[in-house]
Amino acid sequence: MPSASQSGDLPARSGRADALRNRQTLLDAAAAVFVTSGVDAPIGEIAARAGVGLGTVYRHFPNRADLVVAVYRHQVDACAEAGPSLLADAGSPLAALRQWVDLFVDFLVTKHGLANAMQSDSSGFDALHTYFLDRLVPVCAQLLDAAEGAGEIRPGVHACELMRGVGNLCIGRDSDPHYDPRRLVELLLRGLESR
Repeated sequence: MPSASQSGDLPARSGRADALRNRQTLLDAAAAVFVTSGVDAPIGEIAARAGVGLGTVYRHFPNRADLVVAVYRHQVDACAEAGPSLLADAGSPLAALRQWVDLFVDFLVTKHGLANAMQSDSSGFDALHTYFLDRLVPVCAQLLDAAEGAGEIRPGVHACELMRGVGNLCIGRDSDPHYDPRRLVELLLRGLESR
């Protein structure tokens, strides 16, 4: 059993664990707030949702762009990591694909306003887009291949095509609060099904 040294190593580790938990809580809270209020939402709203003070937010994310980028990467990672789990746990590959696309839609809605938040750093935006493609295209391809292999969808659907189609269907939500992209995404997914 490890014991605390006189230099206080154990409390420092505990402090790091707390800081990591605070960061994860902030990222989850910011993602939820961004979905409903966009990336320009007040930082105080994010802090309140996370149950922390403003100082904690600024300690982790000195400016809004840092927070937006961290949320974006956090969402990409969560979406990428969910694919294999869904494939293992869902009743069928098509069910896993549907659940993953639903997470992808959540991600796309969260990233609304990212370009504006990073306007001054186009190289940073390009790096994030590359990260997005590198992490998510293979996961989508794996889900599509599994659904095609099970005979649940038509052959020949490419991951980039599906992701772009879903992304394009999500665009209208920004200008029309009554527009529900999930309804049209569902129609798109039905169109992939083999008959």
